[in-house]
Amino acid sequence: MNLGIDDLPVRDELRGKSPYGAPQLDVPVRLNTNENPYPLPEPLVERITERVREAARDLNRYPDRDAVQLRTELAKYLTKTGHHPVGIENVWAANGSNEVIQQLLQTFGGPGRTAIGFEPSYSMHALISRGTGTGWISGPRNADFTLDVEAASAAVAEHKPDVVFITTPNNPTGTAVPAETVLALYEAAQAAKPSMVVVDEAYIEFSHGASLLPLLEGRPNLVVSRTMSKAFGAAGLRLGYLAAHPAVVDAVQLVRLPYHLSAITQATALAALEHTDTLLKYVEQLKAERDRLVAELRAAGLDVTESDANFVQFGRFEDPHAVWQRILDRGVLVRDNGVPGFLRVSAGTPEENDAFLDAVREVKKELDA
Repeated sequence: MNLGIDDLPVRDELRGKSPYGAPQLDVPVRLNTNENPYPLPEPLVERITERVREAARDLNRYPDRDAVQLRTELAKYLTKTGHHPVGIENVWAANGSNEVIQQLLQTFGGPGRTAIGFEPSYSMHALISRGTGTGWISGPRNADFTLDVEAASAAVAEHKPDVVFITTPNNPTGTAVPAETVLALYEAAQAAKPSMVVVDEAYIEFSHGASLLPLLEGRPNLVVSRTMSKAFGAAGLRLGYLAAHPAVVDAVQLVRLPYHLSAITQATALAALEHTDTLLKYVEQLKAERDRLVAELRAAGLDVTESDANFVQFGRFEDPHAVWQRILDRGVLVRDNGVPGFLRVSAGTPEENDAFLDAVREVKKELDA
């Protein structure tokens, strides 16, 4: 019996949709998922082993439900790097920033409520909205993928959403959002009706500018979400966190699953936080490589979007997927994520970036012939 998803009694808003995903192919150079290309340094691997061994002795017991030690250390990291005092009462952690987003939508969204994001942007905002029964509204962007503050504010005023997503640096375009724009959208959201504004800073450590953490001061409906997947080189860890008013932290705990962060996850994250200075040096290397990619791609005659992330959006192509395939045929995997005319490449090691640039130049020469 052939049975598909749509033959099941799934919710109407999920019918015809596709799950989030990127190709996982065995090729020499993989630059399609914005991972940090540098393996964790050996001293950190040894420290993780030590902490996990300690945690393993108590695996017959549930982990710390409130992740007190981890949240304390995350607060210290945010205070040090975000130039704004953050305490444990301001921090919550979950299994990746996606679970943070899910908990926020479970708490402040849901059936009969709506969320807005300015697309193209991180597709999981829309997917998790649908998954939590939250209506999704696609807001406008300029042709250069920046946010027009007047148009965006007008969309908020018109739709009166319960949750507003602002992604900076934006995925997949790499563009940053100025603090002034965030403040304007926050005011527009509160004027329409009190609603939550979520600033997704998954890639902030790679930005040319500063974190928007200081904007939390005096704004109880503002949330800043982060991840350890990118700057910390810990995509396999699945650890995300947020900073917000203590009342927000209390609120999301109403929907958390019991003991949602395993003892192993907490131990590994704590070890990584002990090596912050070393890991952030890799970030500086990736920022330099990102800027090199921008310069080299432009020199090759391509249209490149300004990037504050660890990836670069480039084009314009009549058939992006065909170009994606030609690059793949040369052993380099980049991302075709549906932005008309564009592809996206993650910043890799210098050697990986060289291989990518060689492949792109060859493809560009073929297209121009």
